[in-house]
Amino acid sequence: MRKYLLVFVACLGSYAASAQADRQKMLASLDAKAPHYAALAQKIWEYAEVGYQEVKSAALLREDLQKEGFAVDSGMAGIPTAFVARYGSGKPVITLLAEYDALPGLAQEAVPVRKPIAGQKAGHACGHHLLGTGAVAAAVAVKNWLKDGHRTGTIQLVGTPAEEGGSGKVYLVREGIFKDTDVVLHWHPGDANSANPSSSLANITGKFRFRGVAAHAAASPERGRSALDAVEAMNYMVNMMREHIPSDARVHYIITKGGEAPNVVPDFAEVYYYARHKDRTVLQDIWKRIVKAAEGAALGTETRMEVEIIGGVYNLLAVETLAELMYKNLNIVGGVMYDAAEKNFAEQLSGTFGAAFGSIPKPGSAGQVAPYAAAGLLGSASTDVGDVSWVVPTAGMTAATWVPGTSAHSWQAVAAGGTSIGTKGMLVAAKTLALTAADLFTKPELIGKSRGEWEKARGENFRYEALLGDRKPALDYRK
Repeated sequence: MRKYLLVFVACLGSYAASAQADRQKMLASLDAKAPHYAALAQKIWEYAEVGYQEVKSAALLREDLQKEGFAVDSGMAGIPTAFVARYGSGKPVITLLAEYDALPGLAQEAVPVRKPIAGQKAGHACGHHLLGTGAVAAAVAVKNWLKDGHRTGTIQLVGTPAEEGGSGKVYLVREGIFKDTDVVLHWHPGDANSANPSSSLANITGKFRFRGVAAHAAASPERGRSALDAVEAMNYMVNMMREHIPSDARVHYIITKGGEAPNVVPDFAEVYYYARHKDRTVLQDIWKRIVKAAEGAALGTETRMEVEIIGGVYNLLAVETLAELMYKNLNIVGGVMYDAAEKNFAEQLSGTFGAAFGSIPKPGSAGQVAPYAAAGLLGSASTDVGDVSWVVPTAGMTAATWVPGTSAHSWQAVAAGGTSIGTKGMLVAAKTLALTAADLFTKPELIGKSRGEWEKARGENFRYEALLGDRKPALDYRK
């Protein structure tokens, strides 16, 4: 008996060593292809295509996956720049998320001083060029790991357009794209390395359009009915309303159309609103009040009002079992180490932040992994990954693709994301996602445990309904 036990232990040790070697091989493959993925990310950074217009960016990622043997379907949920890439067969199905939309008005060269790119209207101020490419890199590494080890299961990547206000993933959820997925893994660029079971703010966005009567503003103003007056009246009422909504709610807007000339009473005006709160039911009540303000403004100015819901996303639903697994793997990978040129860039960029709102993290903190924090953390942003997390267990992380202290949606984020600082952080994320996926393929008990935790968090009677209703994708919202 002792002899058989020794043989069993030896076999077990040999298996563990082989598994570890396979994981190291997967990480080494990502290092070997780092220049290739850096070049892909750089192209998307240069394309800087806004939501639902990411034609070249989506095509670039699709082509790379097809060359790697993935079966790719495009035009999902009526969105030309959405796609699904699959490799393998059977269960489990692990899905990675890719984004690739840029933000309008933030074109910037990859230098540590403010220098807009002449003639360019958008920039990757949220790092989605890195996000999409990093997810593709991880998917390819996992594909090779499955293939080389003759393992069963499916690795899937879903290309999701228009995260920035367009709620692209919501339409994919509504279409049932994730119905066969066991776990979704995602990541986001940031100024630190972390993997916590945090939540986010639910969000509803919409454009309020007012139509009045044009007239000469000096010769016959009494004949006019100003659509701009309606917008301003609405904004005034909403701003007064802020005192009477929960203090942790967020409401912001821009006037997208205010008329053509001061001496013409505007017969058309438009204002674009965002509303956010951690509780989507509270958010829905706030949005109803915003709509009432718009209706009142139209009544008081004798104009007509129509509202178009552009986007609506749930808050993130955290699954601690998955977060702990991702955090373990992030610690194995480690943070981002700067070379001399990168340190110089980081120090110069840090000098542009200012310190009005507290101390600025040292550039060297990009090499660290933030301590793990249990469930209960609430982020200040919104994401359409939230909807995904309510239909399938989901976990995410951030990697230091930006100089510590950088704010998202800033020119500094665009600048750092266009350098090797960004691509080094991207590789940290790709490695962490790949290791986490491998664990889920080899340890199905983790999937079962996470699903039980997730179902409890959703509640017994949960039924998914998109906050944006049954509208079709807002393909022109950035035009």
